[in-house]
Amino acid sequence: MTAHAETLARLLEPGLIPVIRADSSEHIMAACEALVAGGVTALEITMTTPNALALISEATRRFAPRAMTGAGSVTTPEMCRATIQAGARFVVTPIMRPEIVPVAKAAECVVVLGALTPTEAQLAYEAGADLVKIFPVESPAFIKSIRGPLPHLKIIATSGVTLETAAEFLAAGCVALGVGTSLVSPKILREQNWAELTRLAAEFVGIMRRFRKT
Repeated sequence: MTAHAETLARLLEPGLIPVIRADSSEHIMAACEALVAGGVTALEITMTTPNALALISEATRRFAPRAMTGAGSVTTPEMCRATIQAGARFVVTPIMRPEIVPVAKAAECVVVLGALTPTEAQLAYEAGADLVKIFPVESPAFIKSIRGPLPHLKIIATSGVTLETAAEFLAAGCVALGVGTSLVSPKILREQNWAELTRLAAEFVGIMRRFRKT
């Protein structure tokens, strides 16, 4: 199995991708540790977080092979290249930026392109994205509507995913879920409530695994 294929397989099992975004880098490693303790196997550190490249590098060293580290909020090919050099195994964009795809592919890095409309989602697929992130999305019904005429799309829903809606998004056809503040919340980071973060992570992972068995 190639490095790319291995990364993609691990992203989809169990398919929970925490989106780690913060105003400070101070507690990111502790948050990652708590997430991994809850069964998380993929960590998306956003480029909007201070010192993101250093955090990606540290997380890659600290949590491999228990969890893979990737980069979120990647918006340019140059940024993509820098995150891969820092150790990112997957890159995620919030927008449809096809120029990022060849940079990622050359490094056997999984690439997830952002889209909102059906046209953008199809163009992301045609550009060679491994997965298409629908962002922002609040409704599982929207995912179901897109997959009606475009069933070949492998979609990650991001934003709007909570413990209450996760199963609905999976039932609508998502292959994975990006979970932000309903998991890694500013409150948890501020209070350094790592036990609660581990508990929430385990709940999300449990939902993913139960759905896969149905």
